[in-house]
Amino acid sequence: MIDLDKLSRVKVAVLGDVILDEYIYGRVSRISPEAPVPVLEVQSRMETIGGAGNVARNISSLDGKVELFSVLGDDASADRFFFHAKENCIKTSGIIRSKTRITSLKQRVVAQNQQIVRIDSEKVESINNELERALSLRVESASEECDVLVISDYDKGVLTDILLDKALSSFRSKDKPIVVDPNVLHFFKYGRATVVTPNHLQVERVSGKRIRDEKELFSTGIEIRKRLGETALLITRGEEGMALFSDSGIVKIATVAREVYDVTGAGDTVVALLAMGLGSGYSLELSARIANAAAGIAVGKHGTAIVLREELEFKLRELSLIE
Repeated sequence: MIDLDKLSRVKVAVLGDVILDEYIYGRVSRISPEAPVPVLEVQSRMETIGGAGNVARNISSLDGKVELFSVLGDDASADRFFFHAKENCIKTSGIIRSKTRITSLKQRVVAQNQQIVRIDSEKVESINNELERALSLRVESASEECDVLVISDYDKGVLTDILLDKALSSFRSKDKPIVVDPNVLHFFKYGRATVVTPNHLQVERVSGKRIRDEKELFSTGIEIRKRLGETALLITRGEEGMALFSDSGIVKIATVAREVYDVTGAGDTVVALLAMGLGSGYSLELSARIANAAAGIAVGKHGTAIVLREELEFKLRELSLIE
């Protein structure tokens, strides 16, 4: 059985690309006389932290202890990011501010519940050697006190080959679990992680194959895992649930979502709960079932949603995973 208090005692290091997400909501009732584009009458705005920041939010919302490791720009978006991180009780001493970078900002314009445009402001080339060394030292230090590492790769330039190698080596040498939310471009560089969590589309891109049924998914998953070595593979499959490939074989985990409103950020929820489970000493399969329960809650909400402790407790009790 799962003990939520045990989950909340876990210390999680989250390394990766952080993003400031802004949502601008309004209504469209006319076309601009200046150009054939809709005119949005702004009604409200909402701001939150995304990318690796959303992983941290999910951990914090369940009373877990979390520290972020990343690079931000020295700009107003970074100021707002730190404000929201503090609001969410996320430790940010592992974040470096640099005048050579800009903070990734994604602005989504939504009219009548329909996103009509997204505006991205970011710099995605790799961080320089100086930032790479400084961040590597902070992550190495974190491996002493944190129970588990999450690598959240959005391919925004923070996760260089050298930094990935240092992070994987540091936590692996102390026999601490490593959970990776992957990017296709770096996929086979995560080979020393405990588990990698691609979605169905990422598996297709990595394998170069169209996966049309469960048989093809299983054969492709086995092939990918052979290339990863000892690393387990947890494929998230949307309404089909999850498939876990490990030394124990293949385990299918059915979805527990009742309604799906928005899958934005669901992958962040999965890696957050998977890390908390592994950091608590639970098995890979049980940790995946905890993550699946949390994801089922997250997709029933709009935007980059977080899962609250009482929601997870109710869901786990419903699944007979908690007394």
